Amino acid sequence: MSRSLVDHALSRYRLAGANLISDRDPFFLPVDGFRLSREREGQSVVSFAHYDYLGLSAHPDVVMSAHKMLDSLGPSVSASRMVGGERMLHGDLEEELAAFVGAEAALTLVSGYLTNVTLLAHLMSSQDLILYDELCHNSIVVGTRAARCDSHPFAHNDLSDLRRKLAAMRGRYKRCLIVVEGLYSMDGDVADLPELVNIKNEHDCWLMVDEAHSIGTLGSSGRGLCEHFNVDVGDVDLIVGTLSKAFVSSGGFIAGHGAVIRWLRYTLPGFVFSVGLAPSVAASALSALRVLKREPALTDILRKKSRHFLREAERLGLDTGPAIGIGVVPILMKSEQAVLEVSELLKQAGYYVPPIVRIGVPKEKPRLRFFISALHEDRDISRSLETLINNAAMGYDTAARSEAV
Repeated sequence: MSRSLVDHALSRYRLAGANLISDRDPFFLPVDGFRLSREREGQSVVSFAHYDYLGLSAHPDVVMSAHKMLDSLGPSVSASRMVGGERMLHGDLEEELAAFVGAEAALTLVSGYLTNVTLLAHLMSSQDLILYDELCHNSIVVGTRAARCDSHPFAHNDLSDLRRKLAAMRGRYKRCLIVVEGLYSMDGDVADLPELVNIKNEHDCWLMVDEAHSIGTLGSSGRGLCEHFNVDVGDVDLIVGTLSKAFVSSGGFIAGHGAVIRWLRYTLPGFVFSVGLAPSVAASALSALRVLKREPALTDILRKKSRHFLREAERLGLDTGPAIGIGVVPILMKSEQAVLEVSELLKQAGYYVPPIVRIGVPKEKPRLRFFISALHEDRDISRSLETLINNAAMGYDTAARSEAV
């Protein structure tokens, strides 16, 4: 007889690391309530947990645009765009997104996670192959598993490994898609796009770049990995992005050749069978995009803040892994218990930096992940790191003692 669903859930929850949060759960913090409670005590909160890279989430233009659309068009479009019709705003947003990244056309979906899953599951056939960086986002991994083709990871940013896999396997498949990220969200490093373009052309592959964290952060005007490396956008077959990071809204988008986007508009399951973006959601994303176009210096401010963080972390002897110092920087620590302990101590000091442990990263690579914003003050960056280093020894000792028991 099979176990009950409840027994199954309890068992899997334990395997996922339930013991780590048995004494104190650091996740799902009501951030607004936390901020209010500290303000009542005359204290502040500085968050490094949110990917508001350009500091636009409270920008008056962005907030007002959302308000206006909520008042005029309501909270939902109440149908898929294909069968229920769309709003003019949808077309405006997609046209401007495509122009911004340098593609011919774009398509928006209600979830960034859904965008990768549905695209990868839909794009390839049983005669095809997907090769993806092993540190790609979970949505990419799930999408490759849902696809009807073979898929294999290659070692993170190891293009020699990618070449070896292509040499061994490419000839057995009709089509091959290489998938990477622009800025990797857990390590803060970037893919070598010029060399990826060379490999793609040598082996007759397609190239997809997930720019969720790199649009708004990389490139002189925030246009992403192609601008960062001065690579022609036409050399990348598919750009996938999100509306929830630099564009402080919600949803995802795909950008590429007009014919490809036209095909997806009529056939992509996650688009055809899902509701369209809410008017207020689309409006806030479009407004944020327009602010970025008007004020490209925001990306330079973000880079300066990020590099200040990286310099300070390195000065204090902290392990930042391979991070290049733009937007996201991890602080790698000795154990999961150390990460949990130091995260709590930072929170008590008014710095919100949730722990990153399994399932988000391998068990042996726990970390604190800092998202840097253009709104962060240099003094807050420095003080948060000083607070961390003053408490890190305690966290390490606690972990060592717990492991010795």
